[in-house]
Amino acid sequence: MCATRDRHPTFKASFAERANNASHPLANYLLRLMELKKSNLCLSADVTSARELLTLADRIGPSIVVLKTHYDLVAGWDYHPQTGTGAKLGALARKHGFLIFEDRKFGDIGSTVQLQYTAGTARIIDWAHIVNVNMVPGKAAVTALQQAAARWRSRVNYEVRTSVSVGTPVSDSFDENGEEVDEQSTLAPASASKDLPPSSYRGEHNNGRKGSIVSITTLTQSFEPVDSPRFANSIAEGDELVYAGIEEPPWERGLLILAQMSSEGNFMTREYTQACVEAAREHNDFVMGFISQETLNSQPTDAFISMTPGCQLPPEGDEEDGEVAGDGLGQQYNTPAKLVGLCGSDIIIVGRGILKAASPQVEAERYRRKAWKAYLNRIGQHT
Repeated sequence: MCATRDRHPTFKASFAERANNASHPLANYLLRLMELKKSNLCLSADVTSARELLTLADRIGPSIVVLKTHYDLVAGWDYHPQTGTGAKLGALARKHGFLIFEDRKFGDIGSTVQLQYTAGTARIIDWAHIVNVNMVPGKAAVTALQQAAARWRSRVNYEVRTSVSVGTPVSDSFDENGEEVDEQSTLAPASASKDLPPSSYRGEHNNGRKGSIVSITTLTQSFEPVDSPRFANSIAEGDELVYAGIEEPPWERGLLILAQMSSEGNFMTREYTQACVEAAREHNDFVMGFISQETLNSQPTDAFISMTPGCQLPPEGDEEDGEVAGDGLGQQYNTPAKLVGLCGSDIIIVGRGILKAASPQVEAERYRRKAWKAYLNRIGQHT
């Protein structure tokens, strides 16, 4: 835990300074959001109903900068692209100022992860700003996800409007004898009638039956530019509030690579973690950081964000850096002071520590304050 190494410049730099140097649009946005809200807290919203998820997002949203979801845990997830659960989370994210991170841990061949990301019922890419990948299949999975995000990004500024009309012709469409009137022929010059066979000829080939049209179907599509990221996630309730002090998130999507885990006995070796770092450097216009137990920035040009699970505080009143027991299922916990202050993690991910509290809102604020204090101490701005 927290291998001894020379401190990278990002360890002591403020989030505002790092935002100025961040080339990834979403990383830049997130760092500025953290500075604005004075928060480096991510809520792991591991709940099993859509109603509970949306309620948590609304109540805890003011304290966090990232909401981590597992959509496949949620019963009653509404997949409608404009009014469903993803769209409603997007509206809450704009209202309270946080990004949505779907903890999908993609881990398959390239063509499969592309479909998992952009297709299916959930269409994760439409509502999740951030996703993550398990690097076991190799770097090709990262490349595939980046390609899928780029294709989506190239089309997302255009809304496809489709209009379909079905109906039977009105009486004005027929002449007094019940024959169909061709609007174009009635408007054509008289000379054009020479090209048409005589009416008697046409009648003979109709076998005495009058022409009729059961219905007319008209299908039109148009691609209309849409400047606001809000359009795809707008909801029927009209909740279009945007968090004050910062613009809406950029269109670009971001990827986190699962480089280290907090569970006991995991198989993520040092060689695996190094391969994750190399993949991130090769795709640094898409990869914004890592799920890790420490900062993994080592080269001068590294500017990745580290997000760390397995964070828990002792009960209120106990030693802040006291021992925190695991959950008996392999999960190991550390405090914000250790993860942020000593290991250089940027964002702590907290789930049950908040969800199981008597007052999740109050506990979320306690975690936010402790994690922010650890960050300020790390950069030398003691409170």
